[in-house]
Amino acid sequence: MSATQNQAASQLLPVIVVGAGPVGLLCALELARRDVPVLVIESEAGTTLDLRAGTFHPPTMEMLGPDGVADAMMQVGIKVRHWQSRDREHGLIAQWDLDVLRNDTPYPFRLHLEQHRLTPILLEKLLAYPHAQVLFSHAFTGLTQRADSVQVQALSASGEVQLHGSYVVGADGGKSAVRKSVAIEFDGYTWPERYSVVSTTFDFEPLGYADNAYVSDPEQWIAFFRMPDKGPPGLWRMTLPVGPELSDEEVLAPAFARQAINRAIGAPESNNYPIVHQSVYRVHQRVAKQFRAGRVLLAGDSAHVNNPLGGFGLNSGIHDAVNLGDKLARVVHGRDSDALLDLYDRQRRTVAMEYVQTISIKNKENLEEKDPLKRQARFDEMRAIAADPDKTRAYLLTSSMINSIKRANAIT
Repeated sequence: MSATQNQAASQLLPVIVVGAGPVGLLCALELARRDVPVLVIESEAGTTLDLRAGTFHPPTMEMLGPDGVADAMMQVGIKVRHWQSRDREHGLIAQWDLDVLRNDTPYPFRLHLEQHRLTPILLEKLLAYPHAQVLFSHAFTGLTQRADSVQVQALSASGEVQLHGSYVVGADGGKSAVRKSVAIEFDGYTWPERYSVVSTTFDFEPLGYADNAYVSDPEQWIAFFRMPDKGPPGLWRMTLPVGPELSDEEVLAPAFARQAINRAIGAPESNNYPIVHQSVYRVHQRVAKQFRAGRVLLAGDSAHVNNPLGGFGLNSGIHDAVNLGDKLARVVHGRDSDALLDLYDRQRRTVAMEYVQTISIKNKENLEEKDPLKRQARFDEMRAIAADPDKTRAYLLTSSMINSIKRANAIT
């Protein structure tokens, strides 16, 4: 940045971003690279270790290209060209080759990289800008909107602090304190079952599994993802539903993980495996009633949450961050009126409802379908799509979220 640009940025009130996860840090980075001063506050003492999200779709990689973020991710992530639709009883149903999208995107693959490996990259890129600041151990406690600014209250180790900014971006997760502070409703529901995540160094590739595979099963579906680790074969992560008959303690016991792996591969229950990580969590399908309330904007999980089947959650949050960063910078610099922020609301909320919610719910229903006739019809449909190049490309344009970006951009 030139001295003139730096001086211009210093004369503006900062945009205050609440939450130093991938969405908050990326939104801040998008603003900083457009000469907008930013202040990120985060209640935790540093970037957190979150092992849930870890799949990045082609348009997301395109958005992460500036500042070298995508290049840094690819140095440590796993490029996934093929992913599979499988069934526990019938085996492989279809294998999808993302290379058919090579004329649609410069990134015709999924990248597997856990989000805790992305946040340090974003943080380093952000702090390279002199008009960007990140305050850890600062918990958001409230805000007051004024005609031309926002006053934010936060609690630090030394007591309450007052922060003055032009706008506030709430990127503080599904339990967003920012969203609650402006009384935006979070419509939707919570699934009755919990989701378990099991990570193991046991290698599923020799058994025919691609680096990403969704295995349908009327009793207990499983989603497989190979993640980078210290070395080969990487870390294989399994996500599966668990019913109310099991306590969290039972789900987090090694015996549960061993049983899940043995059941998935049809091995004797006595087989043992190296278990690296286990967790269990509740899953929600919710979308905020609005993504804007005056000078307060919502992005990522603060605005919408969904089940993880399809890998839409973090990706759609990143799409929010890039869309909002561009529009908010134009408003802050006076190039557009703040009505442009209503367009952000329309574009991203529409996609959250029509695309992310609808398809992630449908993905879950397909994996757990119990009716044999409906299951067979689905298998036949998937095989027919995979056998036709044009149908395959159309299917992957949607599952890879390329069509969701086109849909958002078409909204005016």
